[in-house]
Amino acid sequence: MSGLSAAGRFTWGSGRVAGRLLVAAWLAVAADGARAEGRIVLDAPDEISPLLEKYLPALKGDQSQLLARFNDRIALTRRTRREAESLLATEGYFAPSVTLEKAEDGDWRLVVDPGPRATVGAVNLGLREGALEADEAARQLEELRRRWTLASGAPFTQSAWDAGKAALLADLTRHEFAAARISSSLAKVNPEAATVDLQIEVDPGPRFRFGRVEVRGLDLYDADLVQRYRPPEPGTPYDEDELLEFQTRLQNTPYFASAVVEIDREPDAAAATPIRVLVGEAKPKRLSLGAGFSSNNGYRAEIAYRDADLFGKAWQLVSGLRIEQRELLAYADVFLPPDPAGYQDSFGALHERSDHEGLKVSGEAFGVTRTYPWQRGEVSVSIRYQRERTTPDGAEPTTQKALTGDLAVLWREVDNVLEPRQGFVAFGRVGGAAKAVLSTQNFVRSYGRLQVYLPVAERDVLTLRGEFGKTVATSRDGIPQDFLFRAGGSQSVRGYGYRSLGVSDGDAVVGGRYLATMSAEYTRWRPDGFGYAAFVDAGNAVDDANEYRPLLGYGIGGRWKSPAGPLALDLAYGQDERRFRLHFAILVAF
Repeated sequence: MSGLSAAGRFTWGSGRVAGRLLVAAWLAVAADGARAEGRIVLDAPDEISPLLEKYLPALKGDQSQLLARFNDRIALTRRTRREAESLLATEGYFAPSVTLEKAEDGDWRLVVDPGPRATVGAVNLGLREGALEADEAARQLEELRRRWTLASGAPFTQSAWDAGKAALLADLTRHEFAAARISSSLAKVNPEAATVDLQIEVDPGPRFRFGRVEVRGLDLYDADLVQRYRPPEPGTPYDEDELLEFQTRLQNTPYFASAVVEIDREPDAAAATPIRVLVGEAKPKRLSLGAGFSSNNGYRAEIAYRDADLFGKAWQLVSGLRIEQRELLAYADVFLPPDPAGYQDSFGALHERSDHEGLKVSGEAFGVTRTYPWQRGEVSVSIRYQRERTTPDGAEPTTQKALTGDLAVLWREVDNVLEPRQGFVAFGRVGGAAKAVLSTQNFVRSYGRLQVYLPVAERDVLTLRGEFGKTVATSRDGIPQDFLFRAGGSQSVRGYGYRSLGVSDGDAVVGGRYLATMSAEYTRWRPDGFGYAAFVDAGNAVDDANEYRPLLGYGIGGRWKSPAGPLALDLAYGQDERRFRLHFAILVAF
């Protein structure tokens, strides 16, 4: 019994050893078989390798499984050849050579010779007359031929072919022919000659005219509010640019969080295609808190409240309280919805206090303004009544009041409002008051500012700025400080304190009747959005033009392109005061 048991244990143990050996051998054979499958290596010119590596299935994923699945190498070669030929045809290669060969190391070499790249041969562009008169059709066809981008002799690619056809439609569908389409197109390939002849026929369809406005998405406001933003006039020819401008005006209002404007492009609607407006209303009430710092006024805290539907009339209330170390401002302005004629009325009131260079100013003002916006800026006309109390250190306090009429013009021609590198911004204002009408002094005040941006090299910019002001009056006495001039500080003459350049009155600096400042700044920007600048400023404010002497300030600074606009930190030396000052500001194309 014991012998049988021993023999049984021996036989069982031998079976386990043999089983393990068999499993190991099978795994080794399988692994060797997997290694034998190898991989597919591309052998192709540099100009086509990226395309094949990115899109050819044989070069992507698990190649060992692909090779194992295609036991028939001929079938794999045929499939790979078809796929490679389809890819190369999109780049203009219509006679490629594609082979799949096994190398000595077990890998497979995919050898691709693209052959000659085809070029565009004849281009036959036609236009159905449709709604066009014969003469107009001829002119339109000539214009389409002039704008055609894939000319004879150019390398043919599928993307260029598609882009050329899309450009043809874009030119037509932007103006009047909103339903234009390509009625037929053909790219006829000649592989032997490596040329592609192109045939395109465009059907302009009917002329489109604007119809009535259809608005969806309104809850708080009436449809009349949308009409106030000057939609295209019914019956006028369809123009895509005009439609987009209308959409932009709606998007820029405080009433809507989103606005989409489109038309019905079906040919049956061409006579009076409806303008469909889909809006998403913004929340009308908003409370915001803020804090900040500037080298001009020190630390700042602000609370602001806005209501875009005051009294349920779509009047916009903008109000707030700003407390700074040297200034205080409380304000409330109400903006009425724009008139369909294009202008917008507003009225408001404010109370402000300031303490700069020994001059304490406290005052109130209220006024009405009519603003005429235009594509590059705005024109505004206003009437304002202001009462002001000034207390210069070492001099007697005075009270001034003025009822002024004012005309202001802003003209902005820059490539980017937040980060301008090229163009200019100009601002001018003229206004005045008369003693006969609620004013303590007769005066006329004029002011102008010009800022020019000149691009240098790849990213640098040279900025030139000048401002000039003149108040015509027998004397500065009785004129509110807002209508006189002081200089100094960031955005003026750096190297001097904010509003420190002016007329001495006791121990204080007050405004004078003349102002002139100039500045030149070179900024070198780095690719990461940081930069550094060197600048020279000069200017002054005086009460007698014969006493004008520009004071010089110069220095260097750091720049950062923040989401709110370029931030500037400058170290400036005021040559007249012989001292350095730090200035901090946000640089905005005003």
